Amino acid sequence: MTLYYSLVFALLVFEMALFASLIIPLPFTWKRGLFTFISENPIVAKIQYGMKITFIFILILFVDSVNRVYRVQVELAQAKQAGGVAGAVAGSERMEVQARKFYSQRNMYLCGFTLFLSLILNRTYVMILDTLRLESEVQKLRGEAPKNSKTDAKLGEAGGIGEIARLKKEIAQKDRDIETLKKQSQGLANEYNRLGDQQTVADGSVKKDR
Repeated sequence: MTLYYSLVFALLVFEMALFASLIIPLPFTWKRGLFTFISENPIVAKIQYGMKITFIFILILFVDSVNRVYRVQVELAQAKQAGGVAGAVAGSERMEVQARKFYSQRNMYLCGFTLFLSLILNRTYVMILDTLRLESEVQKLRGEAPKNSKTDAKLGEAGGIGEIARLKKEIAQKDRDIETLKKQSQGLANEYNRLGDQQTVADGSVKKDR
């Protein structure tokens, strides 16, 4: 694996660790303080700006890897057509083309998973901020003082209960969305581990052929 793809892999591992840290259950006050710090810290803002530039380069690598996969597919098709004529030589060439196909697909999946996980992280961050805002509104509604008039007090209580119920539904929906993102992230991790195992097997077969 080349240096820049190794850096992309390191970034993917960092994103997975960051996603796990975002979904760790914490007390409301701790979580609100943490996300307030992240939102207002200028150093974090600079890091986010640098990450955006990095993801642009990863997108370029992803497009390049897709192009390489397409070209290798064409070469593999040509090698299969020439297999009946060239004999054993064509067979060895097919093995080399298949190895390059595997590496190209690995790079494509690596860049694709990194970009997709960045979108999941961004969406999860926004959803957590919305959840914190809704929880703050619920706490404010629960702490409202009663009205002077009995009628106003009843109306205010009914309206407050309805508003709280609506906010609770929104929070439950956000929690379900976060759970769905957790399952998608786990699926991506399992798929990448499967590709890693395939790479190990392919490297072993290529070394035996040599």
